[in-house]
Amino acid sequence: MELTAIYPGTFDPITNGHVDLIIRASAIFPRVLVLVAADTKKVPTFTTEERTNMVREAVKSHSEGVQVLPFHGLLVQEVEKHSAQVIIRGLRAVSDFEYESQMALMNKRLDPRVETFFMISREEFAYLSSSFVKEIASLGGDVSTMVPSGVGEMLLSRFGKT
Repeated sequence: MELTAIYPGTFDPITNGHVDLIIRASAIFPRVLVLVAADTKKVPTFTTEERTNMVREAVKSHSEGVQVLPFHGLLVQEVEKHSAQVIIRGLRAVSDFEYESQMALMNKRLDPRVETFFMISREEFAYLSSSFVKEIASLGGDVSTMVPSGVGEMLLSRFGKT
């Protein structure tokens, strides 16, 4: 059986930190499904289709064993649907752990077979979040070193800063 990991997120937008985790996860797991959440309590800047396409573009040169799909509903249902064994979650700081551990325990409660694999961000990405990137771009700042090629321009365009 091929070990499959799922890396879920809103990716609004995808950052270089996300890409780094995807690349590192694909070195550990033979199959990594990056699932772009359509159902989110957040109000995304980009549509599910736009976010899915951004992620696909960002990982295309690292795509061996990586597949990008949108998803609706409960994550544990997607784990079952794709016969995955592991959910990957990134941690930037200790403060992330509290929320992420609660989510992992809830997923475990919903499906006891689901395991969560925490990956620590590289130091150079520990400060990086999609929220910060959007705020900087909305104010006309340069986010080109924080996001994959093309994403910064999409952000500036979305915020009318080009």
